[in-house]
Amino acid sequence: MHTRKRSKSSGVAIIGGAVSQFGQFESFNSRDLVYEAFTETIKSVDKGIDLAEIDELFIGNFTNDSFEGQAHLGHLIADWLGLTPIPASRIEGACASGGLAFRQAVNSIKAGTSEIAVVIGVEKMANTELSLVQDYLSKAADVSIEVDQGSFTFPAFYAVMASAYMEKYKMTRKHLMKVAIKNHDNASVNPKAQINLSIRQIMEKKKSRLNQTGNNKVNWDDEFQFLSDLNQNPLVSSPLHLFDCAPITDGAACLIITKEEIASRFTDSYVNILATEQASAGPLYSWGNDITSIPSSRDAAIKAFNSANITPSDIDLAEVHDCFTPAEIMAIEDIGFFPKGQGGHATLAGETEKTGDLPVNISGGLKAKGHPVGATGVAQIVELWSQLSNKAGTRQLSKERLNLGLAHNVGGTGGTCVISILESN
Repeated sequence: MHTRKRSKSSGVAIIGGAVSQFGQFESFNSRDLVYEAFTETIKSVDKGIDLAEIDELFIGNFTNDSFEGQAHLGHLIADWLGLTPIPASRIEGACASGGLAFRQAVNSIKAGTSEIAVVIGVEKMANTELSLVQDYLSKAADVSIEVDQGSFTFPAFYAVMASAYMEKYKMTRKHLMKVAIKNHDNASVNPKAQINLSIRQIMEKKKSRLNQTGNNKVNWDDEFQFLSDLNQNPLVSSPLHLFDCAPITDGAACLIITKEEIASRFTDSYVNILATEQASAGPLYSWGNDITSIPSSRDAAIKAFNSANITPSDIDLAEVHDCFTPAEIMAIEDIGFFPKGQGGHATLAGETEKTGDLPVNISGGLKAKGHPVGATGVAQIVELWSQLSNKAGTRQLSKERLNLGLAHNVGGTGGTCVISILESN
């Protein structure tokens, strides 16, 4: 029988959280998304909170300068939310911007600079032409070498990593399909998810549409056959297909954190923050001969587990950065949940499903919940907070007692990684 070591709290707790609806909203801007998430977050604080009590605001955002042509977001968001004149800082780390903002807020409270802080992540992407979205996202790579000379996009980066992994560990496309199937199943009961449909539901809708037009010459027996049909799941960058890729998403997420010693003033179901640790790595071409593992994920995980005084086997659920399906498999190995080369097999065997030993991406993950890059890291932690405080509604895990959750947020191909560990009160 495994006996867990006594965990160490950071002295900081989450007292409220929420996400906006994720999706593609032509008539919305960042202001609308942020206001929606913040308003719901204030309502989520069980005993209420006075806005005058908030000391500081931390904003995760990758490149609003490009997507909306608006820089200097900090003071604007503070104004939109009626929080001026408190300090407000925008923090950027590509797709890890939200995780970085959360970490900075936690450190501010630990240092005594703030007593109550708000963390917001936001990205408004969908009103931009697809080719420009790819250009803007590629700024998270080493532009002068990987983009200008190598002409790489992020699907291509992860395709190269996936190809190397598949060759080394004999993984097949079926393992990748299982990640997509699982995460879409989870998103189908998440009302805030961008793709609020399981793969089977998508398949049945396609069947019905084709039958109505008399063009249905294909009979898919299951989701794997559907995802093997190139007409329904076209190639993006071999071996990655459409359903291996997270969508372009608009969305915002918000958290309120405070000193653990006063958290009970606001709620009896606060969630403790045991650790939030960050690590860096060079660009992909600098990793050497093995690109089947992300160095910053491994390093941040080691730091987080040491800081919390726990091990990977103690974790009850995880939200990991599945921007592409192979990224989830690599992540659950890099964090230490499964031995190297076994993540795909564990996924196919159902170990990461909601009824498995380690539920992964109950929210639907980036793959189906959506990936508004600056908001993703905050949204991951909102999901953990919801589960650990028994507020996840229709997707609430049925485990008798959820104790520990982990969030894994990656920037670029792994240049930045933030891992946070939370504990139920």
